[in-house]
Amino acid sequence: MALRRIISSVAVAGTAAALLAGCGGSSTTGTAGPTTSSGRATSQGSAIKIDNFAFSPATLTIGHGAAVGVTNDDSAAHTATADDGHSFDTGSIAPGKSGQLTAPKPGRYAYHCTIHPFMHGTLVVR
Repeated sequence: MALRRIISSVAVAGTAAALLAGCGGSSTTGTAGPTTSSGRATSQGSAIKIDNFAFSPATLTIGHGAAVGVTNDDSAAHTATADDGHSFDTGSIAPGKSGQLTAPKPGRYAYHCTIHPFMHGTLVVR
């Protein structure tokens, strides 16, 4: 179990480093994959990490229809559920496991963990 968690953490860290390198620096907002010539994000996948009872990045900007991997590197089960109750919901993700959501129509979506309502994040879809 510990080896799986280490491998998962290394994979998430590598993905985050690649995203940051592509953005040209660090920020509290992540952007999924490459952009078009107009500067808009394409529908490439991206990732949200859950660790220490928090979503990282706190705000993620992605393209419409993009797949978003959600990895739970925490000690408890979590969800990533849109505050509006219907735009997206990963369902319960066990510790050390991953889930996925698909970016809804363009807009700004606040989300939370239904198990731990104090956990909040924002998904910006362009």
